[in-house]
Amino acid sequence: QVQLVESGGGLVQPGGSLRLSCSASGSVFNIYTMGWYRQAPGKQRELVATITRGGSTNTADSVKGRFTISRNNAKNTVFLQMNSLKPEDTAVYYCNVDRSGSVYWGQGTQVTVSP
Repeated sequence: QVQLVESGGGLVQPGGSLRLSCSASGSVFNIYTMGWYRQAPGKQRELVATITRGGSTNTADSVKGRFTISRNNAKNTVFLQMNSLKPEDTAVYYCNVDRSGSVYWGQGTQVTVSP
């Protein structure tokens, strides 16, 4: 099993920045892809960004140029730097890891972008 603990969410004004962190513990060997998804009220969960162990990234078009995903393999931690935040970025953000085909989710952290 893999346990995921997210942090860094909160309330921010439009144009502001936040940095999310997610630390994995437990059976962390063979974690390949780590990433972030988000779910806004009344909407389906959607991909924000993922990063492989080798550093290859996949970022949603809606956040390209504003959000950057990074990872520390030694600490089994993934980060999401969010800049130029917009009200439509408001959602619960979930950390996600893929370990040998098994997928694990964090509990989610709320990000609210509002004046």
